[in-house]
Amino acid sequence: MDLHSAPAPHRPALDGLTALLACPHCAATPLARDGRSLRCPIGHSFDIARHGYVSLLRGDRRHRHLGDDPAMVAARDRFLSAGHYRPLVSTVTAFAVEHAGPAEPVVLDLAAGTGHHLAAVVDAVPGARGLAVDLSGAALRRAARVHPRVAAVAADVWRELPVAPGSAQVVLTVFGPRNAAEIERVLDRRGVLVVAGAAPDHLHELRDLLGTLGVDPHAPARRRAAFAAFEPVARQPVTWRMALHPEDVRSLVAMGPSARHLDPAELDRAVAALPATVGVTAAIEVLAMRPRSGG
Repeated sequence: MDLHSAPAPHRPALDGLTALLACPHCAATPLARDGRSLRCPIGHSFDIARHGYVSLLRGDRRHRHLGDDPAMVAARDRFLSAGHYRPLVSTVTAFAVEHAGPAEPVVLDLAAGTGHHLAAVVDAVPGARGLAVDLSGAALRRAARVHPRVAAVAADVWRELPVAPGSAQVVLTVFGPRNAAEIERVLDRRGVLVVAGAAPDHLHELRDLLGTLGVDPHAPARRRAAFAAFEPVARQPVTWRMALHPEDVRSLVAMGPSARHLDPAELDRAVAALPATVGVTAAIEVLAMRPRSGG
C-alpha cells in the first residue's frame, strides 16, 4: 500500500493556522473549521481533502493541469530523501533559524513541493508552524503529512496568496517563484525571506550527458533584482559534488523542468548508457533578506 495515497489522519497543524488564512474569493479573514471544511466570515467554504490539505484556489479551470505531476513528485521525493541535497537543506535551515526572530514563528514555503525543506526548518525551530503552498495535489498529499506542525494549502503562488498580511515570520522560496509584492505583503516587517536558486554551474555535467536545460548565466542577478524591495542580510554560495548512480540521475532529471522537455524514451536510453557512478556538481545561491520597510 502506498502510504502517500492513504487518507491523512486529522492534522492539528491546519487548525492552528486557519486564523492566518484568507478567503481567495473575498480576502476575508480568518477562516474557521466547519467539520471537513474551512469557512470564511462571508460564507465561502473550502473542503479539506481526504489527504489532509485544503484547496484555496479560485476555481480557475486552468489550474487543473498545472503543478508537478505524480511522477515528478515521486522522483523528487526519492532524490531528496536520499540526502543528495543535504548541503542545501542545511544552509536554508541555518539561515531561517538565525533570522527567524520571535519564538514559534510561522514559516511559509512557496512552491513547497513535498515540504522537504519546510519540514527541516520547522523541525529545527521549537514551536515553529509551517504552511506549505503549492499547486500540485500530488505534492500536497506528501506535504500534508511531512511534519506534525506543517499544514498544506493549494494556491497559485504567482497570484494573491490566501494568507493574511504580515502573518509569516519566515518565507521560503527554494527554486520557487519571485512574487516579490505578495511576499512583502505576507511577511512580517521584522521577518526574513530565504531564497535559493540555481547558479550557472548547477548540474552542468547533465547538459552534455543528457541534454538537460541549462541555467541562464544572468539568473542570479535577475533573482536579486526581483527582490529589490528587500534588504540583503546574508548570501551563501553552496557548491558540492554528488556521486550519483544512474537511477539517482534519472530521479534528478525527472523531478525538474527538464522532465517536460526531454523525450522519455531518449532519456531512458541515455541513462542506461551512463557509468555506474556519475559525478555531478550542485551549485546554488542562498540569500536571506528582510523588507526594507522593516523595523
